[in-house]
Amino acid sequence: VQLVESGGGLVQAGGSLRLSCASSGFTLDDYIIGWFRQAPGKEREGVLFSSSSDGTIYYADSVKGRFTISSDNAKTTQYLQMNSLKPEDTAVYYCAAALDVPPDKATTPGVYPYWGQGTQVTVSS
Repeated sequence: VQLVESGGGLVQAGGSLRLSCASSGFTLDDYIIGWFRQAPGKEREGVLFSSSSDGTIYYADSVKGRFTISSDNAKTTQYLQMNSLKPEDTAVYYCAAALDVPPDKATTPGVYPYWGQGTQVTVSS
């Protein structure tokens, strides 16, 4: 099971980026997918979690209305569309996967066994 991320970069405030999380060895529909970010000197923060099995999507308040997700037809790649980016969105972004996550633990990085390598997103003011 592998996750590979891409799509990070440098963007001005107000701009957009789309991150990709490509899986190998499994279809994303079978897993809970979490997106996390970690800024320098800060703890890893969960920003968005999705479960294809029941259609549940959770957004952190900090990204609600600006970040959305979608998947390719093969359900092997999930995309994180980030709009109206702010300097405080600057971080390394990770996708993670787990077969089962208790709802009250969705924001806990430790419950996800599979992680991508991370991709840097930098938003300039």
